[in-house]
Amino acid sequence: MRHACTWKLSRTSIRLGARTAVMGILNLTPDSFSDGGMYLDPSRAVDRALEIEAEGADILDVGGESSRPGSRAVSEDEEIGRVLPVLERVSAALTIPVSVDTYRAAVARRAMDAGAQIINDISGFRLDPGMAEVARESKAGVVLMHSRGTRERLHEKSPGDSPEAIRGDLAATVSGALDRGLEAGAIVLDPGIGFSKAAETSLKVLKRLEVFSTLGYPLLLGPSRKSFINLGIPVSEAAAWATAAAVALAVSRGAHIVRVHDVARMRVVVDVADRVETA
Repeated sequence: MRHACTWKLSRTSIRLGARTAVMGILNLTPDSFSDGGMYLDPSRAVDRALEIEAEGADILDVGGESSRPGSRAVSEDEEIGRVLPVLERVSAALTIPVSVDTYRAAVARRAMDAGAQIINDISGFRLDPGMAEVARESKAGVVLMHSRGTRERLHEKSPGDSPEAIRGDLAATVSGALDRGLEAGAIVLDPGIGFSKAAETSLKVLKRLEVFSTLGYPLLLGPSRKSFINLGIPVSEAAAWATAAAVALAVSRGAHIVRVHDVARMRVVVDVADRVETA
């Protein structure tokens, strides 16, 4: 059973545990695997952000660089140019907190100045040594995700990996973050399914999510439209059903937050799963 806690953000906080939180994804990229190019126009992106909130999201996660397999890294200036105009507008328009999905400290700093309250770092502070300082100074909530390797090698598989080995990596990540001045209450952990893992490993992480609960931090899981759950069926035909199954299992195994594209349907899934878990 997941524990109840408070996630401390820069200007507010979120109660986690009694109800699964939904983090809605807004990709401001031309090459994301599911919605690339749909929200490059800032006005359209703002409209989608408002829609995500209305559909029941508790958090909006905005990203300016795709992290799908085979994606190219963009320059820091290009990433800032994509996210900043949208963040400045949505932070004022929304009542839910906004997260920035980035591994670059300079992007995170500009995002926090523009109103974001959460830094969602797919590298767990590995790729930019300045990220911890930005998080500490801004008092941001942080999502520390498990991955391995450079930006270009994030999707290289680690055969034979185990949930216990990944747990050990995350424990070291947390220790490093605390050593650099972050508050424990600001940290959420993400086991990083679909990153640096074979499909079988990602499935084991989902099946044995309780392994990560023993670290004592809230857990975020991002199974939405990932290839390891699509069973070889084209994404357009199976993504919603596969994601719904993975999300329901994540809730039953202790996830505090799920990160999804299809907010309206996944809000229903987590609400039903929560009712079952608390019955």
